[in-house]
Amino acid sequence: MPKISLKDWVILLTILPTTLISFGLAGYFSYSRSIELSDHLEQQAKSIIEPIAIASKNALLNKNREELRELISITHRSQSSIINSIVIFGEDNQMIVTSNYHGDANLMRLPQEHPALLSTEIEHISDYIIFRSPILDEKQNHNDSISKIKSITSSQKNLGYIALQVDKSKINFTQQSQYIIAFTFALFASLLSAIFAMRLIQKVTKPLSSMVVAIDKIREGKLESRVSGQLIGELNFLKGGINAIAQSLDNYQMEMQTSIDQATIDLRDSLEQFEIQNVELSMANKKAQEASKVKSEFLANMSHELRTPLNGVIGFTRQVLKTPLSDNQREYLQIIERSANNLLRIINDILDFSKLDAGKMVIENIPFSLRESLEETLTLIAPSAHKKNIELSVNIANTLPDSLVGDIMRIKQIVTNLIANAIKFTQEGSVTIEIGPEQITDEQRETLGDKAIRLKITVTDTGIGMTEQQQRTIFDAFTQADQSITRLYGGTGLGLVISQRLAQEMQGDIAFNSEKRVGSSFWFTFQCEINPIPLVIELDNHHLTNKSVLYYEENQHSHIATSKILQQWHMNIVSASNPHQLAQILSHNEQAQKGFDYALIGHSHTATALSALKKTIAQVQPRADKIYLALNSNSPSLQEALIASGAVNCISKPLTPINLSRALQPKTKNEQLSITKSKRKILPIKVLAVDDNEANLKLIQALLLEQVSEVVLAENGKQAVELCQKEAFSLIFMDIQMPIMDGISALKAIKNTVHNDSTAIIAVTAHALSGEREKMHQQGFNAYMTKPIDETMLSHIIYEYCDIEHFINEEANIQAKKVSVQETYNNGIVNWDLALKRSANKEVLAQEMFSSLINSLLETQASIINAVQEDNIDELKRLIHKLNGACCYTGTPNLANIVSQLETQLKLGISVNELEPEFLEFFEHIEQLINYAPSVLAKN
Repeated sequence: MPKISLKDWVILLTILPTTLISFGLAGYFSYSRSIELSDHLEQQAKSIIEPIAIASKNALLNKNREELRELISITHRSQSSIINSIVIFGEDNQMIVTSNYHGDANLMRLPQEHPALLSTEIEHISDYIIFRSPILDEKQNHNDSISKIKSITSSQKNLGYIALQVDKSKINFTQQSQYIIAFTFALFASLLSAIFAMRLIQKVTKPLSSMVVAIDKIREGKLESRVSGQLIGELNFLKGGINAIAQSLDNYQMEMQTSIDQATIDLRDSLEQFEIQNVELSMANKKAQEASKVKSEFLANMSHELRTPLNGVIGFTRQVLKTPLSDNQREYLQIIERSANNLLRIINDILDFSKLDAGKMVIENIPFSLRESLEETLTLIAPSAHKKNIELSVNIANTLPDSLVGDIMRIKQIVTNLIANAIKFTQEGSVTIEIGPEQITDEQRETLGDKAIRLKITVTDTGIGMTEQQQRTIFDAFTQADQSITRLYGGTGLGLVISQRLAQEMQGDIAFNSEKRVGSSFWFTFQCEINPIPLVIELDNHHLTNKSVLYYEENQHSHIATSKILQQWHMNIVSASNPHQLAQILSHNEQAQKGFDYALIGHSHTATALSALKKTIAQVQPRADKIYLALNSNSPSLQEALIASGAVNCISKPLTPINLSRALQPKTKNEQLSITKSKRKILPIKVLAVDDNEANLKLIQALLLEQVSEVVLAENGKQAVELCQKEAFSLIFMDIQMPIMDGISALKAIKNTVHNDSTAIIAVTAHALSGEREKMHQQGFNAYMTKPIDETMLSHIIYEYCDIEHFINEEANIQAKKVSVQETYNNGIVNWDLALKRSANKEVLAQEMFSSLINSLLETQASIINAVQEDNIDELKRLIHKLNGACCYTGTPNLANIVSQLETQLKLGISVNELEPEFLEFFEHIEQLINYAPSVLAKN
């Protein structure tokens, strides 16, 4: 609120009250006089028109126009100063006579819809007033028809009306004159008050105002300002005080300015440089924002466009790998899968940089196998250690659970970074990995509960180490020890920064110990949940129990880690850690005299020392039939040479439980999986999958059919909504970007349906930018999956969002029957496991298909015999092809194999005579199946 000055107060307290009072009185008296004049005019007009109305009654009854004209003419002349015109209208509203034939009679006439007048009415029109008064005829009627009763009724008849037009111009002029005179006097009073007020201002307020102005100037720094003039009384003392203060401040400023001027000169150059830098920074910031926007758009498009086809490549490759394949086919498909996964990792790395810049690191929670995941990481990184002849070994604590829930991609990213750094900065020696639970306090253990676990992974090397100065900057971005090391070993220096951030996001951290020219030890901790769904890897190593093994390994860490694995398998281990011990064991050990079941030789020297390794094989060979080598190499030619020298198999280091178990499997199980996961149950639920990409839709259908009994497909959101309006689903997997109707719109429509208003809907999208998960949850999705689809994550979501308690109970009730059926029928003639698998675990369907095959088998056999006798190759091909299709889904492996062979050979053009042995075997299998079928059908 602005402050009011002294001058303003003088004006407010003198001029303003006088002005308000003067103008108020002038307005009041002028208005009162105006009202009086108007009332006087109306009364005067009424006193004219109403007598005329009474006087004109008889003349109007007698229709005497002359008398009427004379009456109104005399009246008009006598009052011509105010009257413009007088008109008499009849009862039909027609003019009878007028006193002014040049006047506007229509203006004075009543409107047609106006009711009859009963009294004088007034109408104001512009500068005129129209008065209208009725002409009434009053009569008295006496009714004597009833004796001794008199009643008098009076009635009025409207004969017409008289209209009087009065001019208001004169009275308006009088009123205006009154206003002018009154307000002139008021203005004069205000001017007189202003003259006295200005005199007061000149004497008091003006000097005070000059002092205020002088003080304001002094406050603004104009210290030369002074208050001048001869003042009276106390004002003169005030003037002297203000001038003295100004002089003191001026002297002080002069002294201070001398000191400031020099500092200002020194800073001026610096400020100019800062301004230039600010402009450059502003321009750079603008460019960076534009580049960031372009980068975000590029990353979003790239993520979607690359992940969508990669989803099909990786997914269908994994599906094909589950089918029977030749060695070459399996190797080629595994190369395709690894290449696609490498491309996916590149995409993820690019996205990681974007998330790091935005400060939006998102940690996933995906079920994973700890040991299997670590083996994949070590397998990829081991060749770089072998190339430098560095011993790479891993030791995983036996007490660690294997089935966990966490962000395995980030864990593998940190492990890969730490191991790669250790190998990069180590010229000779070893790199060891220790994996175990983190030592925590009792309070932390209570906070974690039974569903979570904290792990610690330590990577130790014998490399160059770091100085104290290098250790202080190791976690700075774009820093890698010092500049000389950067030039020698390369790298951006971002790996440890990203790893530290990831570890912290997983509620852990990274730390290290290092000593120059001795080596470094990096470790990181993280927190995971223990997965309740059984994903624990089971190694099929029962054949190794109580078997004797000679284990020779010179590296201490590898020796200890591998010994723990062999002990866990309950093998009888005789170990040696140097050539002298090995020679002593071979010559004097009691078990050596009997012979070892297995010999495992670890070789940590250069892979080119082929002669020394062959000598060791020759030395051990007389005491062990099966010799296995663990090498710091994955060279196929080296392995072939060593196998030719007597080794059974060669294993690339580091040795893990998985690759060691796979190597020790018997030859008869080469085509079997040495690592088997707990079998998935086919849940009897109906699932809806929605995706506009045909390949992705087929892939998710194939993956879902491995876990649920029925899958319904939709190509866009509109089809999905229509399906949800007709039937209920246990789970819905929804793509986001689709034509016709997108996934978010479909979600909102499905939530309004009766059958699926509470059904869990899972978002499946190729977008992987930060914030996408939160966006999907806000839209209403229950969960979020990125492409390519991970089978383990898919299983985890199905178990999490579907009620499977009754499925588990049902499974327990039929387990005994299933076991007996498996034991009875899982043979060459009937394999009931295979029959159930081929019929999506639907036992009724398996029985129907098996019965259908048996019922048609005799007829098919007869038709095939006729075709063979008639040498009708086309008919024979048709019959064999039809039977081959039936055998594929009925769990009859012997018959299916021979039928498949016959069909292949017939298509190659081999004659029936040349296939006589195969046909004899074929008819024999049919006879066995027909004889065996009744027992199968009886028990099912």
